[in-house]
Amino acid sequence: MDSNKAGLSIRRATEKDVPLLLSFIRKIAAYEKLSNEVKTTESELRKSLFGKKPAAEAVIAYHENQPVGFAVYFHNFSTFMGRPGLYLEDLYMDEKHRGKGFGKALLLYLARLAKKRNCARFEWSVLDWNEPAIQFYKSLGAVPMNGWTVFRISGNDLADLADQASA
Repeated sequence: MDSNKAGLSIRRATEKDVPLLLSFIRKIAAYEKLSNEVKTTESELRKSLFGKKPAAEAVIAYHENQPVGFAVYFHNFSTFMGRPGLYLEDLYMDEKHRGKGFGKALLLYLARLAKKRNCARFEWSVLDWNEPAIQFYKSLGAVPMNGWTVFRISGNDLADLADQASA
């Protein structure tokens, strides 16, 4: 465990934490007004995070031995830098534990991990209406990537595109 602030510890999630991770995923989805988007199951998370080839990693923040937040992250790659990057998919802190420096402690933990792994970048996305998060990230020295637009293709559209490629 990694102690960051009085009473706070951060540790890597294990397969036993899958139910807890799913509960945090549901909480962040509710906060982001995207609850209807959560389709994953404990079984899917177990396979994706702890299977033969994990797609991502997770850490859990504990305050006085109670889980209070989590982060899920994975490596991407910068062709320009020729090195991996660390991409933060989700970070969530229970509402009653916000403003205590715990979210910052999670980000610092991940920044140290990125440095240890020789990552060229540490990146994440934030919903444009989430002004408290935007201001928090800016206060840490993070800068928005103006001029870039995130694109996504999923579900039936992804299946259709994949089918076109094989035709």
